[in-house]
Order: sequence, then structure tokens, then C-alpha cells
Amino acid sequence: MASLNVGNLGEYLREQRRNAQLSLRQLADAAGVSNPYLSQIERGLRKPSAEVLQQVAKALRISAETLYVRAGILDAERDRDEVETRAVILADPSLNERQKQVLLQIYESFRKENGFGIGEPARAPDGTEEETGDDDAGSRRTAG
Repeated sequence: MASLNVGNLGEYLREQRRNAQLSLRQLADAAGVSNPYLSQIERGLRKPSAEVLQQVAKALRISAETLYVRAGILDAERDRDEVETRAVILADPSLNERQKQVLLQIYESFRKENGFGIGEPARAPDGTEEETGDDDAGSRRTAG
């Protein structure tokens, strides 16, 4: 079997398992996965689903998000930057609500133009969808 570029995840899982002083079998039992499957994950031969990673994280008492990032499911830095940018815009007391919404719409359009966030709704820092409708597109001006 060829390695699937999840070696970093496997090495990290092995290290965390050893830190928790668990055998491969003990962790497999606690996470509800088979011993051979967990062994293949640790050796970088299998790419686990987010659900399996969540079960393993719970058994190891570590953050599932950390495992998602190491598995390539989440791009932590990009996601964190997006959330921080949105939070800064929304928290700025010098802007009114309409200005904040326009800035968020512009930000999202630039992200889409650059290949990020395509097909994803704009989200506020609390995870709720934000309105990005174009019902007032005719009143927008562009800098010249």
C-alpha cells in the first residue's frame, strides 16, 4: 500500500497515544475502531474520516480540530485568518452595520476571486450565515 501523505498525522497520533500511555489495542477499543485500522493510520497507510478522528481525539482527550488540521481536513491558518478578519470588521465601533455588511461582501468577493470560499456562504464569527444578497447591487460604486 502506498503512503497517503498522512504520515504527519500518524506520527502525531502515535506520539499522543504513547504520551497517554495507551497501547494500540487500548486506543482502538476506546475509539471504537479496529486495531489493524488504527495501526494503518499511524503508519500513514490509511486516511481516516473526520468521524474516526473525532472518536480517536475523544479517546486521547485531545482536540479533534488538531487532528483535522494534521489530516488536511481543515486549513487552520486560512480558516483562522478568515474568522479573525470578519471579527475585526464586525467589532469595529467606527463602522455602522451597513458599512460592516458591505465590507464583508467585498471581502467575500475578493476571496472568491482568489479561489477561496467558492460555493460557501459567508459566515459570521459565531458560525451563522450572513446575508450576501445582491439586492442593492445597482447602488454600489467602484473606486476609480
